[in-house]
Amino acid sequence: MIRVLLADDEELIRVAVAALLGLEPDIEVVAHAADGRAAVDEALAHRPDVAVVDLQMPRLDGFEVTAELAAALPACAVVVLTGRGKPPHLRRALLAGARAFLPKGSPGGTLADVIRRVHAGGRYVDPALAADALTTPPCPLTPRELEVLRLAEYGTPVAGIARRAHLSAGTVRNHLSAAVAKLGAASRPEAFLIARDNGWL
Repeated sequence: MIRVLLADDEELIRVAVAALLGLEPDIEVVAHAADGRAAVDEALAHRPDVAVVDLQMPRLDGFEVTAELAAALPACAVVVLTGRGKPPHLRRALLAGARAFLPKGSPGGTLADVIRRVHAGGRYVDPALAADALTTPPCPLTPRELEVLRLAEYGTPVAGIARRAHLSAGTVRNHLSAAVAKLGAASRPEAFLIARDNGWL
């Protein structure tokens, strides 16, 4: 029996996926988690064979959960099941230690097949996403520009960004100006949306 943990902040998704997997004779859902910290705690408590993890969760995101499980529970294979299927997310998830990456829009039986595959030591990446990853241009922003742009998400004043990033206000303005110019955006909010929609944030 393959023992599975489900981690997703949307209860409806968790319940639906659990019901779907409950139809499989060789898969048992042994734990649920509604946030990233709970996912790690539940994994350590139940020691599942496979953790199915969403990327967008409170407290710890899916990338952080994947990295923590890879370090603390390497026998647990992580399957990322997400609505954010962008090539940069795929790369980050695989670098964090994920064994599989598939979008939530995948056919019903795919998840069970992927769980079996990673439990047997294999890997899986959604073919369309893998093809996109080969043709998507790399992010033009530096890590520091991305960090500053991420902190500017909610219209945070430059002084607030500077405090959180441990930078001077002038340096923050320079990074934001560079990000706006490199992305061909008309404003900081537009630059943020471009970066987010491309999966760089």
